[in-house]
Amino acid sequence: MKRRTFTRLVTALPISWEALNEKENITSVKDISTNVTATDDRAYWLQTLLKIADPVLNALAQNRLKATMPIESAPGQQESRIAVSHLEALGRTMAGLAPWLELDADDSPEGRLRQRYLDLAHKAIANGINPQSPDYLNFTNGGQPLVDAAFLAHGLVRSPKLWSALRPDEQANVIKALQASRVIKPGYNNWLLFTAMVEAALLKYTGLGDEVRMDYAIRQHQAWYKGDGAYGDGADFHWDYYNSYVIQPMMLDVVQVLVDAKKADKALYESLLVRAQRYAIIQERLIAPDGSFAAFGRSLAYRCGAFQLLSQIALQKNLPPELSPGQVRSALTAVIHRTMDVSGTFDAKGWLQIGLCGHQPAIGETYISTGSLYLCSVAFLPLGLPASDTFWTSPSTDWTAKKIWSGQDVKTDHAIKG
Repeated sequence: MKRRTFTRLVTALPISWEALNEKENITSVKDISTNVTATDDRAYWLQTLLKIADPVLNALAQNRLKATMPIESAPGQQESRIAVSHLEALGRTMAGLAPWLELDADDSPEGRLRQRYLDLAHKAIANGINPQSPDYLNFTNGGQPLVDAAFLAHGLVRSPKLWSALRPDEQANVIKALQASRVIKPGYNNWLLFTAMVEAALLKYTGLGDEVRMDYAIRQHQAWYKGDGAYGDGADFHWDYYNSYVIQPMMLDVVQVLVDAKKADKALYESLLVRAQRYAIIQERLIAPDGSFAAFGRSLAYRCGAFQLLSQIALQKNLPPELSPGQVRSALTAVIHRTMDVSGTFDAKGWLQIGLCGHQPAIGETYISTGSLYLCSVAFLPLGLPASDTFWTSPSTDWTAKKIWSGQDVKTDHAIKG
């Protein structure tokens, strides 16, 4: 890792952190740095993740998220989306940023940058769950808040350090907000895992999560398993990326919380992991030589977030033997470039716009709005591995599709049983 790259990254940030601490006067940023080279994968990933997160965290830390965040949506949907899009933006940003915040503090340029973002995330969350704040977020009205209470809960589960940064009164406000989302009835599909994720966070940090909600969600998804690493979204199989957007990452982490609390058997986690590893193999094979991937199914506006599961398996150092860290990093880097670097991805003030490859409003379903788009952040989970980890230090390696379509010899692919 090139120290000078992160030095440039830190010095390029046009944020007055003294002002943050003393005057709470935070400036939005349009870009993080123009000096980071494309060959330095970790620096590029961090540059891109912070470019995504900055407008959300800066605005909410100032209590100006509702005042400043644009709400792009499908025609006729803006009024309904205004009520929910702000929690979407916070919850989804934190779900992806949390593992990087969880790394140990150090005095390196990246370490100092991480501490500053931990402070900023703390302030943003504290404002969002403060009933007296003008940016107090909606956790109860409509169905959507359950989804994004779950993404916020997932971020907190992924970063105990972030939870510990909150004062006791702020933690109490988070608990009340998560508990308030219980009034929302989930759909009989992947939404069961949103209730489970909320309860997992409550169990982890209070010791009192609703085990019935968690158990029911896991049992139903086991019943909906279709084979070869894929679950139905409800009883039916869907050709989309929801096994990665929601189903497998949340199943793994909910069950891990239960195992840690001695409320589930480790064998359950291990059986889910085998399936997740197979799905990770499939995900890696879906990445074309140029970093594009098959654009099928719902919610394509989540861009590179479609590969959360592959990123999570890498973060948790559970990559199967078929996938080397260098090839997974290279494949994901290609996807991030393909989905995040295109003109029109961000508006003039740095907010994400609807699309998969640039600004493509017609790709957004009726439930998609500006806040929804921040689920792209979950592609960046491996930033929670230190720069010294083999994920970052391994040489760049061609991924499966790149090998095949350049004429290299590649081993055959096989389904798993069970």
